[in-house]
Amino acid sequence: MISRGQLINDRYEIIRSIGEGGMANVYLAQDTILDRKVAVKILRGDLAEDEKFVRRFQREAISASSLNDPNIVEVYDVGEDDGKYFIVMEYVQGLTLKQLIKKRGSLTLPEVVDIMLQLTSAVAHAHESYIIHRDIKPQNVIILEDGRVKIMDFGIAVALNAGEFTQTNSVMGTVYYIPPEQANGGAATIKSDIYSLGILMYELVTGHVPFKGDNPVEVAIKHMNEPIPSICEYDPEMPQSIENIILRASAKNPKNRYESAFDMHEDLETALDKDRFNEPKVTYRYPEKNFDDDKEVIKGGRVARNAEKDENKKDKRMNKALIVVGSIVGVLIAAMLFVFILWPKISDKPDIEIPDVQGMTIKQARSTLEDKGFVVKGKTKKEASDEVDEDKVIGTDPEIGDTLKEGSEITLIVSTGSEKIEIEDYTGEDFEKVKAKLEEAGIIVLTDEKDVPKDDNPEEGTILDQDVEPGTKLGDGDTITFTIPNIYVSYPNFTDGTYTKDDVQKFCDENGLTLHVTEVQDLQSENGAIVYQNMAAGSKVSKGANLRIKVVKNPEVPTTPSDSDTGDTE
Repeated sequence: MISRGQLINDRYEIIRSIGEGGMANVYLAQDTILDRKVAVKILRGDLAEDEKFVRRFQREAISASSLNDPNIVEVYDVGEDDGKYFIVMEYVQGLTLKQLIKKRGSLTLPEVVDIMLQLTSAVAHAHESYIIHRDIKPQNVIILEDGRVKIMDFGIAVALNAGEFTQTNSVMGTVYYIPPEQANGGAATIKSDIYSLGILMYELVTGHVPFKGDNPVEVAIKHMNEPIPSICEYDPEMPQSIENIILRASAKNPKNRYESAFDMHEDLETALDKDRFNEPKVTYRYPEKNFDDDKEVIKGGRVARNAEKDENKKDKRMNKALIVVGSIVGVLIAAMLFVFILWPKISDKPDIEIPDVQGMTIKQARSTLEDKGFVVKGKTKKEASDEVDEDKVIGTDPEIGDTLKEGSEITLIVSTGSEKIEIEDYTGEDFEKVKAKLEEAGIIVLTDEKDVPKDDNPEEGTILDQDVEPGTKLGDGDTITFTIPNIYVSYPNFTDGTYTKDDVQKFCDENGLTLHVTEVQDLQSENGAIVYQNMAAGSKVSKGANLRIKVVKNPEVPTTPSDSDTGDTE
């Protein structure tokens, strides 16, 4: 169990959990040596003793650490500490594309093209390093405040030349973005990533995924069999060039897809040119059904076909094992179908609707359900809720309103209270302290800067304003933006008679300016007076700028000798 304050490798101090995956958990941590926040991915304890998973985890680290691209989350460190296998990565602050889509729905076409150009560039770089991602989805892409995107979680990426593809590890990607060949049990290729990029682009344009279903199998079957819905029919104003890119990327047959992510990148560069808006709709050269599932490998930087007829003994043993496992799973599924589907249909027990027990105490809900003829499990599920008070019932599993047979078991879902915190008025407080407090609750803290002159004596890092009203409740994934001062210095009026050349030199030294002095004659002004400055009084000082002034230096006036100096006498 990883807890707050725990040190990993005597260096990385855990702050909080920021994500859980099928293979590893991710924590926000402080690098105590370099004094920066990092993300630490730690292999799950139940897998750390599995040699196969450890090898995969280490392979991920080696693969990811070789990537150096501005649109890929950087890997800093890899290691093992007291049986905990970890990877230390760049901590990127921003929204995932999935959060952005949920917040805004579909994006504008310029935004979509900009995001996809960055993604295809990053994926092309990874493919050049013989690495495929295998799990491209909006949850794995973060967009920063400045519009840059970064692909994260190469947690199931495998080097193409690793030579250890099996049906077990080839279908690990999220089902809404899974290529047909992977859904059908085939190995992932560079074109599998291209397919996922096409589905992701479809979601950015429309605000929803193209294929949905009641379960993962149903969605996977649609990926294999159903053509992708037309976005031009969805929006008649949609440029055909945009739809064509999605159609090429998300073709069922890998032969009909882009040859590389770089080819897709090049097509995106001109996607919004007006002369492409009404181009012909793309047609596929190869059949989209019943195509050969030949595999692709990278060789010499190019795509080559390899029938892979000579499988090694290790692969054969794996296939035999998978057949045995598959048979066992098949029997279990058949048994489950009988127990949960066929048996209730042939049973003569009456159908009963689960009553609404939301807001009740556990005792009240249990009594209500048992009176209806249900069996309530002793163990409850715990979930956070902003609407239902702590220790009150949120709902049931199966859901309230479902119809079940008398005697069916029901689990109560009980509230642990709200995980959200109430936002206060933070104006005047220290930004870093407030940020640390809110980030502990999973709130995304963004900043905006306001120019404030140094003469106003502002405190650096003080919060000036916030975009969320005090009293509002925010939780994990919510965003708040604080306005902090950008303190600047203005040029004084050096010509007002109160400044000397030395005063100006001191001002330049303090603010990183280069002073240039020109001496001029001005009989109307005193020697040493400053009569000109090239930077207007009140304008902002920029470090490294040149300040030019003119200083009066008049010639000395000879004095007229007095009579007493002539030496004459009466």
